[in-house]
Amino acid sequence: MTAKHLITATDFCIYHQLEHSFITDLQEAGLVEITIVNNTTYIPESELQKLERMIRLHNELDINVAGIEAITHLLRRIEDIQEEMRLLRNNLKAYED
Repeated sequence: MTAKHLITATDFCIYHQLEHSFITDLQEAGLVEITIVNNTTYIPESELQKLERMIRLHNELDINVAGIEAITHLLRRIEDIQEEMRLLRNNLKAYED
């Protein structure tokens, strides 16, 4: 991963007015991946959308990290079920034709 696809956690926290510990807590819960290069913490660009959704849950709805973890798990489960339904519908269409 190149440096242009990494954002320093410090810059991210300043922009979003967050404590760095929030990012660390999310990382420890396995909700977000961070990269450490030369003792500097970076957030991969691919994690930004997911991380910003978690920040909105935390700030706007006052949900703690455990709650965010539960919500994220449920959303992943819903996405898995929707994908399974899509595959089953496609298989069913093959038998209907």
